[in-house]
Amino acid sequence: MEAQEQHLRSELAAVYRLLHHYGWDELIWTHSTVRLPGPDHHFLINPYGLRFDEVTASNLVKVDPDGNILGDPAQEINPAGFVIHSAIHMMRPDLRCIIHTHTLAGMAIAAIGSGLLPISMYALGYDNQVSYHDFEGPSLDLDERARLGQNLGDNNVLILRNHGLLTCGHTVAQAFVRMFRLERACQVQLAAQATGAKLVIPSDEVRKKSAALSDKFLSTQGGDGYSRLPNPEFDALMRLLDKQDPSYRD
Repeated sequence: MEAQEQHLRSELAAVYRLLHHYGWDELIWTHSTVRLPGPDHHFLINPYGLRFDEVTASNLVKVDPDGNILGDPAQEINPAGFVIHSAIHMMRPDLRCIIHTHTLAGMAIAAIGSGLLPISMYALGYDNQVSYHDFEGPSLDLDERARLGQNLGDNNVLILRNHGLLTCGHTVAQAFVRMFRLERACQVQLAAQATGAKLVIPSDEVRKKSAALSDKFLSTQGGDGYSRLPNPEFDALMRLLDKQDPSYRD
């Protein structure tokens, strides 16, 4: 268990550093979490007040489903982050990792009535696989948890209206790669809409095929995807972090 937790701590710390690397952080706000193995449904979240480039494997905070901090009582977490993430972790025990961002492109798409449109290769990978949750304020009300989980349903992508983006995965790598592609899809849509030209939307058949094939690129086991390795994209990004600044593993 200790070895598994340390591995997940390193991967989650890598997520925070990568969000910083791509400019998807927002001061000390937004959160990414990991559910730890075991029957207690404990999960890791970033400590309140730290920039994402300051997050390390050892300073991640372990909490229970009620938001109680397990370990160092001097640590703090953001209650809003706890509400959003605990809602999904409790209703989707199959998920290991949840990533939430407030990027410019993501928040813009979250404010558009049509939401994410199937107009790019990345967006087509999510066709009919995106859920939406209406804005209810800064997510401090525990009553919102049930609605968050219900609105996500069986999907792994949630657009929080007037708020931002959220992706989930059975692994940390899945959740991050989903966020990378979702963010890129939002950027492409905004760029295309800004031209004022008519948007090209592929046929239903192509959209369905694209969504089915794209999911294979998120294989959890080597051999049933496009690589013998389970998470080559995320592994490559961790090598980048190790080259630039391996302190996230501390």
